[in-house]
Amino acid sequence: MTCNGSSHKSSLKQLSFTGLLVTIGIVFGDIGTSPLYVMKAIVGVNLDFDADYITGAISCIIWTLTLQTTIKYVWLALRADNKGEGGILALFSLLRHLPKKWLYIVAAVGAAALIADGVITPAITVTSAIEGLRIITPTVPVTPVVLAIIISIFIVQQAGTEKIGNYFGPFMLAWFLMLGILGLMNLSAYPAILKAFNPWYAVKLLLYSPGWFLILGAVFLCTTGAEALYSDLGHCGKKNISVSWIFVKATLILNYLGQGAWLITNIGHDTLQINPFYAIMPSGFTLIGVIMSTGAAIIASQALLSGSFTIFSEAINLGFWPRLKIAYPSIEKGRLYIPSVNWALLAGCLLTVAIFRDSGRMEAAYGLAITITILMTTILLTFWLRKHGISKILCGIFIVVFATVEGIFFIANLFKFTHGGWYSLFIAAIIAAIMIIWRNSTLKRAKFIELRPIHDYTGLISAIKSDNEIPKFSSNLVYLSRSSNKSMIESKLIYSIINKQPKRADHYWFIHIDHVDDPDALEYETSIIVPQTIYYVTLRIGFRVEPQVSVYLRQIVEDLVNSGNLDLISSYPSLRDKGIPGDFRFIILHRIFSQSSNCPKSTSRLMRMHDIIRHIGISDRKAFGLDTSIVTSETVPLIINTSPGRRITGITH
Repeated sequence: MTCNGSSHKSSLKQLSFTGLLVTIGIVFGDIGTSPLYVMKAIVGVNLDFDADYITGAISCIIWTLTLQTTIKYVWLALRADNKGEGGILALFSLLRHLPKKWLYIVAAVGAAALIADGVITPAITVTSAIEGLRIITPTVPVTPVVLAIIISIFIVQQAGTEKIGNYFGPFMLAWFLMLGILGLMNLSAYPAILKAFNPWYAVKLLLYSPGWFLILGAVFLCTTGAEALYSDLGHCGKKNISVSWIFVKATLILNYLGQGAWLITNIGHDTLQINPFYAIMPSGFTLIGVIMSTGAAIIASQALLSGSFTIFSEAINLGFWPRLKIAYPSIEKGRLYIPSVNWALLAGCLLTVAIFRDSGRMEAAYGLAITITILMTTILLTFWLRKHGISKILCGIFIVVFATVEGIFFIANLFKFTHGGWYSLFIAAIIAAIMIIWRNSTLKRAKFIELRPIHDYTGLISAIKSDNEIPKFSSNLVYLSRSSNKSMIESKLIYSIINKQPKRADHYWFIHIDHVDDPDALEYETSIIVPQTIYYVTLRIGFRVEPQVSVYLRQIVEDLVNSGNLDLISSYPSLRDKGIPGDFRFIILHRIFSQSSNCPKSTSRLMRMHDIIRHIGISDRKAFGLDTSIVTSETVPLIINTSPGRRITGITH
């Protein structure tokens, strides 16, 4: 995390041509590839469509993009930023201190559904793009090509995508220009398609079409990338996103209108044998169109992968997920790579392709999960509006309008459940369950950590330091403390120093990590409990910052030495004469739930599930950046007694 990376990221948030170009390449990949499959899905709902049906469907698309994407996300949600960062978990971090404790469930469910959507997005976009090759070569083996491309996308993540990322903006600019031009070229075939701008045609379609819910399920696919747009706020800034959305929306609508005009002028022909997205292309342009579609699908997948890494990083630091190994293949701030998430998403994408085979079947699985995310975002936005002084009446209007619209979309997509919607909901349910269980169990465990006043033990610890009969354990002994109060310390830490094995050291360090709402915060505060002996350090780390404790402690020690508050030179005479600093040893305590606990069965089950889920993550040593440090692990029992247990009775004779 260098200053150059930070300033580069900050410059991209300023309204400029470069910022707009980068925004087009990063933010709109998901929503920008929706023309590949939306009209195909709409036609699939009604094989005997007429002009009114197509006009009404496109009217639904136009007003869905306007209401959901433009008004809710671009105009409103982008204002709900956390120090410039967006997304459902960043939004939750602004609300987590409200009395409404159940909001964490809303955030967990929304984030889990977004990840589930991310499993399907690369599969459906790449498959839809490659299926265009069948127009040129009907016998082309689509599935092997799709699998090869998807595997390549995930493999390249570990090396970083900084270099190829420089080409995302120009490529996606060309992509959107292509969408708009192709749509415009086909408008002359049926100019009356412009009536779709009149919302009455959308209302009429929904009122008089018996399968309106299926139509809405297909229409909703046009706005599935709106949540990703909000999540990418931190990369590009609201100004660049808002301005570039005007251009992106115009090209998308033009393309949908062009596809609609082609469909209406070809009623009676075998329109289902060809994707209308490719049908509007001149015959000699199809191969170029497939190449462009494949490139756009890859970029959309890349953007979604980066978003997934960010979501898990935030989830870890907000207490929703066990700690995972995080790598930083790029020097640019905010770019990260989580190997376990990458390979899990790859497995999910490959399974998606294997189960559904073609994009038509994937459409049934796509969209249902993301409606849940959008609904959850609406709930959180309502509380954010209220927190910022918006009246209850306006907040009520907001949630009624958007929850009604999104509720209708959710019900419409529920009809996809048996046709594939179960797949995304199953993935979302597993992820949400892990998030909720982990957060609840972690908070429950924290309640039963016994704290004691540290000043009750300063005299004894100082005496241990001076007791030459006790072998020196380390010059500097460092504990990670869960106590946020510098005057209190866990009883188990005291037990480790005094009772388990008396540990003599020159300096005792207690480090507490406080994950704060500011996503990029990185600061510390030091309290000297006993001069030259006991130090309590609070690290305030943002939820998007990697906790490299050993690195930060080294910097803190340098500050204390420079200020004269710490003598770091070793107390061993042979080393002190040479000015060699003392060594450091970290002690990590693992609290294992004790079966001797006297608590309700529900609490016992929760603790056991916590012990199972923690194996998903990595060790505390790796999680806190202590890989190159000397670390000792000690296991201590976590005893939860919520009711008095029986006491053994002695027998007297």
